[in-house]
Amino acid sequence: MFTVTEFASLNDVHPTYRILKPWWDVFMDYLSLVMLMLALFAMTMQITKDQLACLPFMEDSQEHSRNESAQQVAAAMNAKDMSEKADDNVQTRYQSADRGREKCPNHPHALGIMTNLDFQQYVFINQMCYHLVLPWYSKFFPYLILINTIILMVSSNFWFKFPKTSSKIEHFVSILCRCFESPWTTKAVSETACEESEKNKQRLSGTSLAQQNASLEGNDQGSSSISTSPVLEGVVSADNPIAEAPTATMPILDKKDGEQAKALFEKVRKFRAHVEDNDFIYRFYAAQTIFKTATFISMLSYTSSFLVKINFIHICETDVKALVGYGKFFCTHNMAFMLDKVLICYIALMIMYGMVCLYSIFWVFRGPLKEYSFEKVREESSFSDIPDVKNDFAFLLHMVDQYDQLYSKRFGVFLSEVSENKLREISLNHEWNFKKARKCVTRNAQDQQELHLKNLFGLPNVVFDLTDLEVLKLEKIPEVRFTANVSQMTSLRELHLYECPAKVEQTGFAFLRDHLHSLHISFTDVAEIPTWVFLLRNLRQLYIIGNLSSENNRMVGLESMRDLRHLKTLCLKSNLPKLPANLTDVSQHLVKLMVHNDGTKLFGLNTLKKMTNLIDLELHSCELEKIPHAIFSLLNLQELDLKSNNIRTIEEIVSLQHLKRLTCLKLWHNKIAAIPSSIVQGKSLEALHLSHNKLQALPSALFKLPKLQYLDLAHNYIQALPPDVGLLLDLLHLDVTSNKLETLPKNLFKCTKLRVLCLGHNDLQELSEAVGELVLLNHLELKGNSLEKLPAQLGNCRRLLRSEFLVEDHLYMTLPVEIRESISRDSNIASTSVL
Repeated sequence: MFTVTEFASLNDVHPTYRILKPWWDVFMDYLSLVMLMLALFAMTMQITKDQLACLPFMEDSQEHSRNESAQQVAAAMNAKDMSEKADDNVQTRYQSADRGREKCPNHPHALGIMTNLDFQQYVFINQMCYHLVLPWYSKFFPYLILINTIILMVSSNFWFKFPKTSSKIEHFVSILCRCFESPWTTKAVSETACEESEKNKQRLSGTSLAQQNASLEGNDQGSSSISTSPVLEGVVSADNPIAEAPTATMPILDKKDGEQAKALFEKVRKFRAHVEDNDFIYRFYAAQTIFKTATFISMLSYTSSFLVKINFIHICETDVKALVGYGKFFCTHNMAFMLDKVLICYIALMIMYGMVCLYSIFWVFRGPLKEYSFEKVREESSFSDIPDVKNDFAFLLHMVDQYDQLYSKRFGVFLSEVSENKLREISLNHEWNFKKARKCVTRNAQDQQELHLKNLFGLPNVVFDLTDLEVLKLEKIPEVRFTANVSQMTSLRELHLYECPAKVEQTGFAFLRDHLHSLHISFTDVAEIPTWVFLLRNLRQLYIIGNLSSENNRMVGLESMRDLRHLKTLCLKSNLPKLPANLTDVSQHLVKLMVHNDGTKLFGLNTLKKMTNLIDLELHSCELEKIPHAIFSLLNLQELDLKSNNIRTIEEIVSLQHLKRLTCLKLWHNKIAAIPSSIVQGKSLEALHLSHNKLQALPSALFKLPKLQYLDLAHNYIQALPPDVGLLLDLLHLDVTSNKLETLPKNLFKCTKLRVLCLGHNDLQELSEAVGELVLLNHLELKGNSLEKLPAQLGNCRRLLRSEFLVEDHLYMTLPVEIRESISRDSNIASTSVL
């Protein structure tokens, strides 16, 4: 015998798997258990009481019976005459038969043989007739129920046992339970409730807020007003970066819980990537449901036919007449009544089971179970970025919903990047304290207090406590939010955002708008540019680095630059096909414009004509082939930099006569082969950069620029310097490095104000003794020439230090000892003074 517990183990699954068993599976499990108990009950009854009770079957007519009885009497009398030793029992039997016939003349006489083994005979008959006439379904019906029930039990839970599905299910249930019980889930949900309550309060106080905005409109005139600016109105909305800070504070989470929540986010991400690729679990469950339904139909069809075939009475015909005197028996099956009732109960249970199976098939195929939407969860929570899932991941969540929808809601918290970022923010604030932040503050080249944070999850709140910080650099931080606490940073004037899509609350924006003077933004996608940037009315410097090409983007944000009323410096490092026409919004007050175009040809330079106050202009890598004529309309221009273009000729340089204030001209890194004599028109030039070109000769007009102090001719093909170089009496810096000079004109040493002279990497064979006349020289480069010795007159250059005297060691050793000691001593004195 087997116990119910042993059979029920076939239906057992891991206790936590109950969350994946919908009500129909649970109901079918209970029905299977009832059918199992019914089978065991019928088996017990059959083992103890199942048998046939048989009696001889009398079917002869009275006449036939009478003739047969007479023949038997005559035979008996003949036998008596033949043997005097007849058995008394036989005579008694015949006498009893005669008396019976006399009393019941119409009853057939018995034909049984007297053997004194009546009991054994009929036990034998009962057993023989049990095997001969009793149908197999009456003998094995309980076992059939048992087998059917086991099949249904196994098929109901096979997807929990099959390796390819059970591994994913086990992983999913484990993660789901941890997500449900995680402290972060509770805190995130409670925060959502707080935010919803705050939104309701703000909705109720909408009238008072409208009145406040109206008052702001009256106080702040102009297009930059927060209330009146159409751009800012869009930004203040819930979906934009400037929003009123919620009063609900982030719930506190200890470090251990935070680390567990981080691990859960990572596990959920990996599990999603693992199961969303296929729908094997869904197809397996659908096949299992179809198999159960088909099994139910087949079981019900052949079992129903047994209902009318279970009989109480059976006629048994055997070949034992020679043993007992009878060949036909009338038998009764004492379990027939009970089996009939059991079969009726079993069919009723099967019908109920089948109805549930049909419903499960309807549920499996009625809707898109391979798609799951968190739309309702997004509406009810602050995590609006919870993604919809598909395939097996979606199917498992649909199954969980049949158990309790709260599981999937809480699970959705760990699919949200917003939720993960909030967790990271909490962990970040745990990690960063004031002491650690203060250690990261340094002094930059401008002697300003600077903090550079890189590759963090967010901006630590402790940064807002650094009230004396002047420069803040944030690099590759995905979640930057300037809260109202930024108003504590009263010294902050410069902000760098490198690939940091920053958001700012309304109170924080008001502070940045009034105090921020310099802003540097670097991005990979133009959408990362915060829209509030173009509303900082007190901003003086704006540096934008990234792809602003109209082919990929539509230059979002540049349209609103009209609100930057105090902007003086604008730098655009991008690949613009043309200058944005909207630059005219800041043309009246813009002083410095830098366009570094990354090798893309730049058009639309006529816009420059409207920038009448421009002092400094840089057009780098714009593929310009000549100096744009629009530049010569900038009468206030003082510095022009056309580095890394494709300029070959500069004949239009004659127009320099219109730029009376131009002091610095940079035409370096181009393809200029010759300098026209019209260069003399740049009478106000003080610095001229012509390095990295293709110059071979220099016109004498170049050296007639009366104010020229800085001349850079490095990396060209110049073979000789004209004697007119001596006319540059105010020359302070001369660089002819990497040319083809073989000699130096003596007039060069008439430029007695020279402080920097770079002659390296040429073909010089000697250095004139006249170099001693350059008494103010403090930097001399001679490396890479063919010099054999150095003149002793270098000792007259008292300001020349060893660190600024770039020459080969063997040449340096050719100087007299006292000169070398003087230069070295001066170097030591200089280094000591620096210390």
